[in-house]
Amino acid sequence: MSLNGMVALVTGGAQGIGRAVVHSLMQSSVKVAILDMNQSCGEKCKEELDLEFGEGNCTFAVCDVSNGDALRDAFQRTVDTFGQLDIVINNAGINNEKNWGKTIEVNLTSVIRGTYLALEHMSREHGKGGGIIINVSSMAAFFHSPHQPVYTATKHGVIGFTRAMADASAEGNYGVRINVVCPAFVNTALLRSVEREDNMGKFVKFKDDFKSRMDKFGILEPSLIAEGMIRLIKDTSLNGAVMKITSSKGIHFHTYEPMSA
Repeated sequence: MSLNGMVALVTGGAQGIGRAVVHSLMQSSVKVAILDMNQSCGEKCKEELDLEFGEGNCTFAVCDVSNGDALRDAFQRTVDTFGQLDIVINNAGINNEKNWGKTIEVNLTSVIRGTYLALEHMSREHGKGGGIIINVSSMAAFFHSPHQPVYTATKHGVIGFTRAMADASAEGNYGVRINVVCPAFVNTALLRSVEREDNMGKFVKFKDDFKSRMDKFGILEPSLIAEGMIRLIKDTSLNGAVMKITSSKGIHFHTYEPMSA
């Protein structure tokens, strides 16, 4: 499946996993709208991409994904700028157990909102031509930690929501494939935030347990997560897939036992 000429929107796209997948998409001749809270990082990211791929192939906007109006406006600006929307990657995430309400807003609520906004711009039910959505969960949804209970809950929620929406898309003939990627520990700023009390609150006392898990399972580079996302985009057979990415097994898929009466 060729991605040439497609348009993508990536939340949290100026750094970490988001930055890696933006670069991979642009290597495949995709035009990309980059959304991120960090203005200086986003502006630097766009400057570097303009130098590599030429101006006019990406845009950057400061966006707090927990602000529903701002997110809706960013989606509309993307379509106004590039004329269409084909790929949405709901990647933005935080790890804050102290302000756990914000963690739910960013990690789960914004993924739900981002998925619904993507469908408004891509689904056949709205007269559009279809597309692809990737939501970002985590291996924390499979191996929980006492260090991050609310983060874990949000990542469980992302998987459940994505699988249900993928079924809705298939049943409703939306023409939109919806998949989820679950990376293990990734070398990003989010991973480095787990040692700070202002992020973890009372759960910071469990940071040594968290560090031992990192030592045991290893740390992935964002480029591998981007590789997995490109696979989810290009493989037209995948809808409702739960992709796991770990140091020991690399890119692989979770399978579920069928329900029995």
